[in-house]
This record gives sequence, C-alpha cells and structure tokens, in this order.
Amino acid sequence: MTVLSVAMAIALVTTLGVVARWPHYRCVGDTPLPTLAFMAILFTSGLDVGLIMFPLIDFETYAAEADYQFTSPLVVEFGFWGGLVWGFYVLTTLYFCAIEPRVRLFERPAIKLVHNLIVIATCAFTAYLFLAYLPSYLPGLGNSLTYLTVTFVVLLAVISSTRLSVLKYLSVSSTLLFFALIFVVWWISGRDVSELASNVASLGNYPKHLDQFLTPINDYHGFYLSWWFAWSIMIGQFVARFTNGIRAWKLALAIVIIPSIPIAVWFSVLFGLFESGGTVSSGLNWLMMAVGILFVINSLDSLTRLYAQNLGWTVEHLGHVVYTCLHTGLLLALVVLYQFTPLKIEWIGVIVIALYAAIYFFIFRRRHELL
Repeated sequence: MTVLSVAMAIALVTTLGVVARWPHYRCVGDTPLPTLAFMAILFTSGLDVGLIMFPLIDFETYAAEADYQFTSPLVVEFGFWGGLVWGFYVLTTLYFCAIEPRVRLFERPAIKLVHNLIVIATCAFTAYLFLAYLPSYLPGLGNSLTYLTVTFVVLLAVISSTRLSVLKYLSVSSTLLFFALIFVVWWISGRDVSELASNVASLGNYPKHLDQFLTPINDYHGFYLSWWFAWSIMIGQFVARFTNGIRAWKLALAIVIIPSIPIAVWFSVLFGLFESGGTVSSGLNWLMMAVGILFVINSLDSLTRLYAQNLGWTVEHLGHVVYTCLHTGLLLALVVLYQFTPLKIEWIGVIVIALYAAIYFFIFRRRHELL
C-alpha cells in the first residue's frame, strides 16, 4: 500500500508539473485523427467492461462498509473511475509524444519485453473480467456458453485489430450506444430529470474528498489503483499515436474532463436505479451486456494492435490466419491463467510502478538533454 501511495503522489505531481512547465507543447502522433474520432478512441480504449458491470455491485458494498462512509456511494464510485485518476493517461501520453521519440527507451530489449508482457497480461485481464462477471448478468448461459461467448468476443477483437478503420467506427458506435444505454436505464429507473440532476450535482463532493482517493482506502481501492497503473503506460502509448497537434494543456483537460462527464452521468443514472430499489430486467441485462461486449472488443482491439506492432507480430508479417490464431490463443491462455492461478492485476500494477521508476531514473540522468 505504501508503494502504491508514493507512486500515485509522484505520478500526479509530475503530471501537474509537466503540463504547467510546457502547456503549449503540440502533441502530434504518427496517425493523427480528427478530434471526434480521437476522443471516442480515448474514451472507449481507456475503459472496459468493468464500467458497465461493477457499479451496481459496488454501490451495495460502499453503502454497507465503514471504510466508505465519508461520502455517498455515488461519489466513491466516481472517485474510483473518474477525475484525477485519468491524470495517469495525461502523463504517459505526453511522454510518448515528447520524450520517447527522442530517447527510444521502449525500444531497448529489456524494457520492450517487460512492457509488452504487461500489455498482453492486462489485455487478457479485460477478457477475464468479462468471463468472471458474465454469469451474474446472464445467469442462464451456463458454463459452456459462457466460455464460447468469451472466445467469440476475443476472436472478434483480434480480427478487428487488423484494420484501423474498424477501430474508428467501433469506438464512435460504442460511445453512441453507451449514451443510448444511459437514457434507457434512466427511463427504467423512473427518476425525473431533477432527481438525475441532483445526483450529478452531488458529485461536487468529489473534490472535497480528493485526498481520500489519492491513496488506497483499503485493498479493494488498491485493486482499482493497481488496475489504473497497469493500463497507464500502454494507453498513453496507444493514445499518443492519434494526437493531432493538440496543445498539452488542452490534452490534459480533454483526458481528465471529457471521459469523466459520461462516467458521471452513467453512475448518477445507475445510482438512481439503486436508490429506487429497481431491478435490472433481463432485457436491460442484455442491453448492458451488448455495450459491455463492445467495450471489451474496443479494449482488446486497442491493446492487441499495440503489442502486435511493438513486437512485429502484425498481420502484415504473419498473415491473417497465423495472426488471428496466435493472438486469440495467447489471450485465451492468459484468461485461463487468471482464472485458475493466483495471477492478479495487482502484480501487474507493481511491475508497472517499477517501470515508472526506471523511466524516471533515466530521464533524471539525462535531464539536461531532455528538459
């Protein structure tokens, strides 16, 4: 917990310091995209099925346990998913836009190997979460159909990762369907606009309790923060490729604020359903799972594309059949490891923190050349 707390503080202070020092630096990636497509990819690639599956379960936990009584369950959930935790992505995106092209640290064999193992393991964790929570949302599937569904979703994601144009359309359509899901859940909850607005307004308490979210409240919060760390470097590398000349201060605001808005509305709508004691119908379950599946495909597509390019395991080098079989088999094998071994995302988070330390050390040694 101490290591995680120190790492959180250093990462966020560094983010603020870098943006304040070079606010007008223009971030340009090797595949710049229009702003709308860029923001859609940022939102859908930086989140996964947990955004759909976790909140209603989490609300019950936060309402019942003493550790979370400093504020409402809604604010706690937002603190775990939104706001400043997105600062990780600001820091790593700026690094891959401004520093990595000059030092090529991630092309060094040891760091390249560790980094890509992290990407593969975290990619598989997304699929594992889908496997673990699917039965609770669709209990009638049974074990065989559950495994087949996960296999099919992983296969679709790997196939979609062969073409960038698919990712752009998938990201935009996922975002639009997510907004549609928000509306449907709000309608089903029976809460009026003023009640929804009240829930959204209550998130104004988040800044008042910011200190509570910057260090682990307990092991479950530690799990979330480790998860964010595990994602941070690879999402920064991925997002940096699509930046289109946006200035550093605008990029920071976009990454921290824009994804937080739909997250805030989504959680507020779900909290209204939770407060009213409403039940999730089978039809709503299916709709939530449809959006969740799209989020999984987006995440797996993004991360598969990233480590495939980093390692040279691309469709151009391997061909479609070998590419599809290799990446599908690799991800499914790791899903099995998560299910039947002690492997945890917290372990991946610790490795990422060690990688952060190595990068900080390298930059400090060459600070006069780089800064």
